[in-house]
Amino acid sequence: MRVVIAGGHGQIALHLEKLLAQRHDAPVGIVRNPSHEADLTAVGAETVVLDLEKSDVDAVAKVLEGADAAVFSAGAGPGSGEARKDTVDRAAAVLFADAAQRAGVRRFIQVGSMGADNPDAPGLDPVFTAYLRAKRAAEDDLKGRDLDWTILRPGRLTNDSGTGRVKIAEKTGRAEVPREDVAAVLLALLDSPATARRTLELISGDDSIADALSRI
Repeated sequence: MRVVIAGGHGQIALHLEKLLAQRHDAPVGIVRNPSHEADLTAVGAETVVLDLEKSDVDAVAKVLEGADAAVFSAGAGPGSGEARKDTVDRAAAVLFADAAQRAGVRRFIQVGSMGADNPDAPGLDPVFTAYLRAKRAAEDDLKGRDLDWTILRPGRLTNDSGTGRVKIAEKTGRAEVPREDVAAVLLALLDSPATARRTLELISGDDSIADALSRI
């Protein structure tokens, strides 16, 4: 399976690329900074240097040609302002979905965010509100497309080692989840076409990933 991953140098993406390579799939990570290529190569991924904030749909569709699936895991990241929350977390996601449709890639998994259902909740930091609005807009855009999409909203991310024990549901409540487990769930979603057109939340739990998804 050839899987193109936007935000290929992110921590979740690097874990996913490693998992895909270990089972002899073909991960392709899109990165903005050429200096990040070595990190992707080290985990077995092919790299494409492309700035999604400055690219057009034709350039991105060319990368996606022949892919079996697309994963949007890009984000403006901590320290970025409100403007980049929109240009990355919303606009880049929309561009990537446009390109997937143009390239004929139906399976599309997007990493969303808990709280996107209520981005204007009182008491939130303005930048975080902008982030949630961007995520909500990207999700709404994706839901209107003729793609086999799945949106995964993980809980608070940690760098703890993955346990392989999770809770996955439309609503899980708020809790933590290791980035390694998020990547493992993304891998399982790629193998689970029955999860198409579902928005799922993810936190650490008691079930194996296979059992958790079997209940969806």
